Amino acid sequence: MRLKHFILPFGEPMIALSNAPHRGGLTRANGFFFMNVPKNYSGDYKRDCLTFERENGLKNFVGFMTAADIGKVLAVSRSGSVTAYVTAGITNPAIAGEEPPPWKPGTINIALIIEEGLTVGAMANAIMTATEAKTYTLLSLGYNATGTTSDGIGVFAFEGETEWAGTATKLGLDIGRAVREALEESIRKWEGTRGRTGITSSP
Repeated sequence: MRLKHFILPFGEPMIALSNAPHRGGLTRANGFFFMNVPKNYSGDYKRDCLTFERENGLKNFVGFMTAADIGKVLAVSRSGSVTAYVTAGITNPAIAGEEPPPWKPGTINIALIIEEGLTVGAMANAIMTATEAKTYTLLSLGYNATGTTSDGIGVFAFEGETEWAGTATKLGLDIGRAVREALEESIRKWEGTRGRTGITSSP
């Protein structure tokens, strides 16, 4: 049976820092989910995510939404203590600081599980590093974009003393590698669902 949604429970609660539509911000999470929505979705995302959580018997999960076919585009990559879970849909590529194109459904969701103890500052640093890796991957694949207009990202880690996760650190290296590998795989899968590859997109 094809996967419609993706749910990942944690073995123990983790600290979460994200821009997720469901329980975004800084919180403690028991897991996360990628929830599939229709391509022209315009519903009440807060209500719909809460309903999804309750219907699936979940509690204190961070939730992301996507119109991409999760069963076809989900990609997972691990490097060191970092595992990246990515779903990509790039029908609305955009460049930071430029007027966005007319809105279309399309989202890159990145969830990073870091099996280390991090400070909140290091988690913010991890988001920065992952975003840099995302942008590099898009550009290297021929997309004239830094992301899409509705990207989601979340970092999940244990509370600890590691203070840095930038590109000069081992942790940052693992974040970059995991994100780049998983995102490239997800984009290739997404292109395959549209019957084309090697597309150069510009907003």
